[in-house]
Amino acid sequence: MNVIETTALGKRYRSKWALRDCTLAIPDGHLVALVGPNGAGKSTLLNLAVGLARPSDGTLAVLGGASAGSPDALDRIAFVAQDAPLYKNLPAGAMLGVARNLNRRWDQRRAEDRLAQLEIPLKQRVGTLSGGQKAQLALTIALARRPSLLVLDEPFAALDPVARDDFLTSVAEAAREEGISVVLSSHVLAELERVATYLVVLGHGEVKVAGPVRELIASERAGLEEIALRHLRADRSGSSQSPASSRTEAW
Repeated sequence: MNVIETTALGKRYRSKWALRDCTLAIPDGHLVALVGPNGAGKSTLLNLAVGLARPSDGTLAVLGGASAGSPDALDRIAFVAQDAPLYKNLPAGAMLGVARNLNRRWDQRRAEDRLAQLEIPLKQRVGTLSGGQKAQLALTIALARRPSLLVLDEPFAALDPVARDDFLTSVAEAAREEGISVVLSSHVLAELERVATYLVVLGHGEVKVAGPVRELIASERAGLEEIALRHLRADRSGSSQSPASSRTEAW
């Protein structure tokens, strides 16, 4: 089964194509690193996959053939954005209650147990939590929905290195222990290298390379970051940038 499958998928905002001719098949059972420079189409692809936007062209199916945004897909996909919609004046426990009322699939014990393990008090107001704790609360809400596919769009962009490492470890553990497929977009590819099993690189709204991490590393004889940069540099015709300056601009 493919968790995300597209054929010539495109999304246009007025006269500009954010995503164009995107053909992709992501098999289930992977933790997918979706990477690319700003404006590459990462968020657009994820918004289409979770039903927050509609394609301008092409086709898109999720979880083995379900239509993105359909009731079946919405029940089985959990989405965590960079700016998670958490209400800062609510206690963490009340935030769980809001999420419970908005979702047909919900595991309250799973959510409360996870917050207890993270030492996040149910009575503490969301606005007083640290950035890492807020990210973990958003992830807890997503996991309490018992999803088949977890989609994360730049979830730790604003986190410090320790909080980022803790969050990524939590995602990897959930994927492994609960059999959840994960698609995670990020600029921090160096940290994703230790957990990602599938790589998708987008550039200018198109897929530049996609495949299982082990196969890509074996065929290209390089780490994930170098593989991604290699394909993005090749996309820049006539570029005379040095590797160091290219690395800075790419992410």
